[in-house]
Amino acid sequence: MVFLTTKMMQRTALFVTSGGLVTSLVTTFLPLWKTMNSDLNELENWYSGLWHACLYTEEVGVQCKAYDSILGLPLDLQISRVLMLVSIIFGGSALLAAFPGLDGVIMFSGQPRVKRGLLILAGVLAWVSGLTTLTPVSILAYTTVVEFWDEGFPDVMPRWEYGEAMFSGWFGGLALVIGGSLFFVAVCMGDYEQQPLSPEVKKRNRQYMKTEIL
Repeated sequence: MVFLTTKMMQRTALFVTSGGLVTSLVTTFLPLWKTMNSDLNELENWYSGLWHACLYTEEVGVQCKAYDSILGLPLDLQISRVLMLVSIIFGGSALLAAFPGLDGVIMFSGQPRVKRGLLILAGVLAWVSGLTTLTPVSILAYTTVVEFWDEGFPDVMPRWEYGEAMFSGWFGGLALVIGGSLFFVAVCMGDYEQQPLSPEVKKRNRQYMKTEIL
C-alpha cells in the first residue's frame, strides 16, 4: 500500500505553509525581536520589536510603547517592517491559490491544468513569502551582532541580544520555503501519475497486487 499520494502531499504542503504563515504573522507583532538587561539593574528587562518597545519590571510588570516616529527609526527596522508585511500578504495569497488547486476540492474540478497552475503559483508565492520573512530576521540579527561586538561602546553599557521572535521568524520562513517546495513536489507527483504506464510496469503492478493479496 502506498501511503504518500499526491493528495496527501498537497495537504502536507498546505499544512506546512499555513504553519509558517501563522508563525510569521505572530512574529511580526511580537515585541521580542531583541532583548536587553542591565547588570546595574537586574530587575529591569527591555524588549524591542518592529512596532513597539517594552519594559518589564517586577513592581509594575510589562509596559509597552509604540515608536513615536516612523521616519526616525533605523533603516533596517523600516525595511524589516515592510518585508514582514509583504511576507504575510504573499503567504496568504499562497493559501488562497492552493486551496482550489487541491485534489478533491470541487472548484475547477475537471480542469487539471488549472489546478496544476494554481499549485505552482502557490509554491512560488510561498517561496517569496518565506524569503521575505528570512531576510528581515537575518538583517536584524546581523545588526544586533555588529552592535553587540562594537568596541566603541563602554563595557558597562547594556547591549541588545537576540530575542525569541528572531528564532520564531527563522522557523516561520523556513516552513514557508519548505511548504512551497512541497507544492512543487506534489505537482511533479501528479504529472508522474498521469503518464501512461508501459506494458512492463503494468505487468509488475499486477504481480505486486497478486503478491499483496496472497
